Amino acid sequence: MDEEGQLTQPQDQSCWATLPDVCLHRIFWWLGDKDRSRAALVCRRWNQMMYSADLWRYRAITFSGRHSRVHAYEFESAVWYVKKFGRYLEHLEIKFLTPYSVVLTKKFQVTMQGLLSCLGKRNNRLKSLSIQYLELDRLVWRNSVRSLFLKSLSSFLKKMGKHLDHLNLKGARLTVEQGCHILNSLSYLRTESAVSELNIEDYFSHRLAVYSSPQFNQTMATFRNLVSLTLNYNCISDELLENLGENNAGTLWSMNIKCHVHDPHGQVVWGMSWAKLARYATKLKVNFVFEKVVQYERLARILLQEIPIRSISLRNCSFSNPDWSMKPTLTDLLPTFRHTLQKLSFEFNNNHESLDEELHLLILSCRELFYFNIWAFLDVNFVEQILKSQEEGRCALRTLKVRIYTNRYETPEEDRTLRHIYRKYRMLIDSEFNYFSVAYCMT
Repeated sequence: MDEEGQLTQPQDQSCWATLPDVCLHRIFWWLGDKDRSRAALVCRRWNQMMYSADLWRYRAITFSGRHSRVHAYEFESAVWYVKKFGRYLEHLEIKFLTPYSVVLTKKFQVTMQGLLSCLGKRNNRLKSLSIQYLELDRLVWRNSVRSLFLKSLSSFLKKMGKHLDHLNLKGARLTVEQGCHILNSLSYLRTESAVSELNIEDYFSHRLAVYSSPQFNQTMATFRNLVSLTLNYNCISDELLENLGENNAGTLWSMNIKCHVHDPHGQVVWGMSWAKLARYATKLKVNFVFEKVVQYERLARILLQEIPIRSISLRNCSFSNPDWSMKPTLTDLLPTFRHTLQKLSFEFNNNHESLDEELHLLILSCRELFYFNIWAFLDVNFVEQILKSQEEGRCALRTLKVRIYTNRYETPEEDRTLRHIYRKYRMLIDSEFNYFSVAYCMT
């Protein structure tokens, strides 16, 4: 553009005029919508290039949950984008950030109704859809608005189900009936769903015993091509594991399971069911995340030795409980999986007991362990012990992240010791380690 805003052609001697299309594509790929709009006005060649499918395959749309003039444009631009470039979309991610009023949820519902309707008519190549953290069980969602949104989503999935490869509805918070209705839309007029990656973590509302629902198990039986499945432990049952073994044995690679203290997790799941699934799905690796579920008795009911566990994450609340101990879990339960464990992540308040020795022995016993992350009350020398073991070849960590809790307001001594440890093992850390350590005041 010249100073008067007139459309101009690049001069022949300009490097931009002779730049290959592949280079321009790469440059335009990094630009935002406003910059792309300006670039499209430069010349006819650039304008035509803006309609290249490569530039519009991926889209992340974020709607703010707060009233603001700045964010009001988000709703209009989302529909405009789908009308203009929706036919090129292959990967769509939508986020609605914690709405605080019924007005915004209604506006979001109306916007999504138009967006999904337009996309369903114009697009036949969408492979991935992610709509996260809607929390549809909150009071800001009126029943009528929630029903209309779910109707729009169901209609869209019925049209696009045969194309979708990845579906992420994490944090939707639905009833069992609502959730199954949406998932059944993927296999509409077909006997099975083509989705290979399914994320339904926190998809159902808290405190629902989904594992006892025949409807849920019937719905999951329609998935015949799953590679990765993410869900909550309150969905796990012998029937589900049997369905997965029968219908996805040749494809199932990963299961990611979250167990939250507010979700029912006292169901009996037999080890033979896990063993049968592992026998059929030979490449299966299971990853567990426990939120405030750290009691040994509860963990032992869930972490059965027949499960091919790859990673475990244990997160507890910030309050110390003298009646609770992590030692049995560290010394008796977790070593059961020493031949398969590759990642361990801990976050707990153990102010009432020392766990340095138990943690060190656990790391040494897990020969496949390459990632270790911990936030806990530890002695600073724990870090040096791990680094020394790594240097001696007694463990094979590639990532070590340690946050050392302390009750003191200031941590100069700990900081000084950590700096000394870093200097001592700097050659080891710089050569092969993703390393982080810090002292953190908990008072």
